Amino acid sequence: MPSKIRMRRISERVREELSAMLVKEVADPRLAGIQITEVKVDRELAYADVFVSAVEGVERSAEILAGLRHAAGFFRSELAARVELRAFPRLRFHWDPTPENADRIERVLAQIRAETPTPVEPPDEDTEDAADEA
Repeated sequence: MPSKIRMRRISERVREELSAMLVKEVADPRLAGIQITEVKVDRELAYADVFVSAVEGVERSAEILAGLRHAAGFFRSELAARVELRAFPRLRFHWDPTPENADRIERVLAQIRAETPTPVEPPDEDTEDAADEA
């Protein structure tokens, strides 16, 4: 079994190569505008769980995952040629809701900031003394 550091390096390399392939080599319109958020390789190197997200959000998730699953064999063979491993893991694609959740949290925080009045700070005592002396 590979060490945790090696597994992390393999996961990162798979993510980088897969991202590059999506940008440069894949012409499927279903896969336009997606990003690979994370790749997790299991300890036996049998499976690589690939987490994806898109700007449009969950509305396109089924379409995107179908496109990725359709091209999984192509991705696996190309990645096997680029990442040196004895046996390349099978790819499993998952939707990652993290970017959408972060956006929703950011909107809620912005709304709270807009509704909360900004407190007025009392002037410094040094500033008052200088004004009295003048």
